[in-house]
Amino acid sequence: QVQLVESGGGSVQSGGSLRLSCVASGYAYSSSCMGWFRQAPGKEREGVAHIISDGVTKYADSVKGRFTISQDNAKNTLYLQMNSLKPEDTAMYYCAAGLRFRAKSNTDECGYGYWGQGTQVTVSS
Repeated sequence: QVQLVESGGGSVQSGGSLRLSCVASGYAYSSSCMGWFRQAPGKEREGVAHIISDGVTKYADSVKGRFTISQDNAKNTLYLQMNSLKPEDTAMYYCAAGLRFRAKSNTDECGYGYWGQGTQVTVSS
């Protein structure tokens, strides 16, 4: 019943911007968390940005200062605003959701269990 649907991908020139959206349905966990991942051809999947809980976000070092993750709780939609895009940002971007848990290190982390189909982002130089 849980479904994640991404949209907003496309082709842009270096320095341009895109906003990705992810609509979640059938997902109502009280301790839920969501995030964005990406995978480029020949590369492993990497985490991009995450909302672990209210006010707690995490970003990959490569996107800090350029990407912003946010969500609209009323519409159950996750967003990724991407500015100053670079060719190395080219990848398939995936929305993911799961349950928040407390790690042994006493930090909150997300155990992702649901994934969207992905939306392609291509940045040309």
